[in-house]
Amino acid sequence: MNGIFFALLGASIATALAGVGSARGVGSAAQAAMGVLSEDSSKFGKMLVLTLLPGTQGLYGLLIGFVTLSKIGIIGGTSVQVSSLQGLEILAACLPIAIVGLISAKAQGKTAAAGIGIVARRPEQFAKAMLFPAMVETYAILALLISFLAINGISL
Repeated sequence: MNGIFFALLGASIATALAGVGSARGVGSAAQAAMGVLSEDSSKFGKMLVLTLLPGTQGLYGLLIGFVTLSKIGIIGGTSVQVSSLQGLEILAACLPIAIVGLISAKAQGKTAAAGIGIVARRPEQFAKAMLFPAMVETYAILALLISFLAINGISL
């Protein structure tokens, strides 16, 4: 197998796993938000913000997918030769955001759902309710940073 295959596999895994995590996380938060909105539609804006928080991991995975495709010349340039070892390096560089994105988005969805429960009863606690899901986000950002730096550090 040539290196392009491994690099594309890395881009696909980063995008897919982080996207699946975000879909599940947003789904969890949205279920909680829908219950609140059925009782009080005036809280829509606050519910929307808390529901969208777990979606960022999917965007991070997509960003790493684009960085990878750009690195190997699939988009925005001419194709480059990628050895099998380089392709495996790119695949390995994509794994942090893939794995952490999957896990953290699901955890952030649960945390956001709990925050939604707080805001349902005490809307003035919105800032505090956002703090805990944001703490989960920190680990996704760290994984994004490592994947980004690792991909850019690979010489082709």
